[in-house]
Amino acid sequence: MTPIRAQMSNVIRSRDNPRVKRWAKLASDSRFRRSEARALIEGPHLLAEALQAGLKPVTLIVSETGMKRAEIRRLIEREKGEPVVLGDHLFGIVADAETPPGIAAEIEIRTVAVDEAKPALFLEGVQDPGNVGAILRSAAAFGVGEVVLDRACADPWSSKVLRAGMGAHFKLGLRQVADLKTEIARFPGTAVCAVPDGGMALKSVELQGRVGWIFGAEGKGVSGELARAAALKVTIPMAPGTESINVAAAAAICLYEDYARNNNQ
Repeated sequence: MTPIRAQMSNVIRSRDNPRVKRWAKLASDSRFRRSEARALIEGPHLLAEALQAGLKPVTLIVSETGMKRAEIRRLIEREKGEPVVLGDHLFGIVADAETPPGIAAEIEIRTVAVDEAKPALFLEGVQDPGNVGAILRSAAAFGVGEVVLDRACADPWSSKVLRAGMGAHFKLGLRQVADLKTEIARFPGTAVCAVPDGGMALKSVELQGRVGWIFGAEGKGVSGELARAAALKVTIPMAPGTESINVAAAAAICLYEDYARNNNQ
């Protein structure tokens, strides 16, 4: 019997299986993820990004249908692992995506070494998982080394944030902390807070040395307490009649501006 046929002959179909219960909890429970220091990633793209970053999955999880896809078979062969095969319905219970991607993996949440020459990013109360993921994606694209989130933010290792991040998690130092103000006070560079109005125009600010960008919750923005902890406040100029822009868009603009200046672009 070939390895693939052997795997297909041992398909798990019971939702009472202890491993299935564990993976479903990893996908849905942020406290469990923190206590276990484990997360569940979904889809060929995220798995490929994790492998490229040198992260070895604890367990590969594949659906029956996924085992028939050439892209997924190549990933399994690349990893040289023995995947656990779930019935399609059961895989749909474990996977959070509306259209289950056919492959997932349990991974360790590891600490990435932080390059202290790179900018840092502090997020306060950004609750939308899509926004958090998009911010992480911009942070990785524009050379940020570390992202620190408070507990009011969406869990960075939730499935929705992971999907929106598109592999950025494996390139960044990520921490979620209880006291963001203390983290900013300890930051050895210049803390710069983005505010909707009243700050210096972004283009006019001289950003020298290491910068720690601070962005706040959708709607409310950065709290007064954190804004007062910043050395500088910046505002992105907008067309008349425009009140504000999405926090993920604001972060992308500011991080690009910082990156472009430091890289002569």
